[in-house]
Amino acid sequence: MTESSDNVTEVTDTVRAPDVVAGTASRAPTTRGRPLWVAYAAIAGAVVIIDQITKAWVVSAVPPGGSIAVVGDLVRLVITRNTGAIFGLFRDQAGLFAIASIAVLGAILLYHAKSGRSPLMTLTLALLFGGAIGNFVDRIRLGYVVDFVDAGIGDLRFYTFNVADSAISAAILLLVLLALRPSLAEPRPTAVERAAGGRPLGGPAEADQPAVAPPGESRVEDA
Repeated sequence: MTESSDNVTEVTDTVRAPDVVAGTASRAPTTRGRPLWVAYAAIAGAVVIIDQITKAWVVSAVPPGGSIAVVGDLVRLVITRNTGAIFGLFRDQAGLFAIASIAVLGAILLYHAKSGRSPLMTLTLALLFGGAIGNFVDRIRLGYVVDFVDAGIGDLRFYTFNVADSAISAAILLLVLLALRPSLAEPRPTAVERAAGGRPLGGPAEADQPAVAPPGESRVEDA
């Protein structure tokens, strides 16, 4: 009778142990980590500060209608009042773009909040946010954006731009790169996940771990 009871106990434990472990795994939290808000704010803030400082310096240093040669005629500093969008597109729409900028800034913040712990995505969105803020400040304060970098050869010139435009352009290039290589935007493991072997909590890899019966349960022995 005792031997029969032991056999029943072993069979019951065999069936129950995976169920218990499976239930625990299904309740394990899945996380992408918190976004890197400190780095995001630092990068975006640096873009805004550098953008505004360079604009103020150029306005005070370059005479009206004049220019300062940086690399001969290839790169010059000039003062251009841009009432449109980036690179002088859609002129005389500063008010409209100021309103649109608010919606864009909100969308960037929301996207970063959902992006997880991805350093490259944080860099990309911070550059985009900082550039948008830099030009937004000009539109609200002046009614136009100050552009000052004039590059080209002879009469063949590129659109005049500023630091904020450069940050936005860099962000767009990074977004294209992330679209081509989505793996680069994967969230970085948190400290807890690194301690667990670098795998997200609750991920598929946990199913590969050996099932361990809870304390007090009998372990199935090989016959």
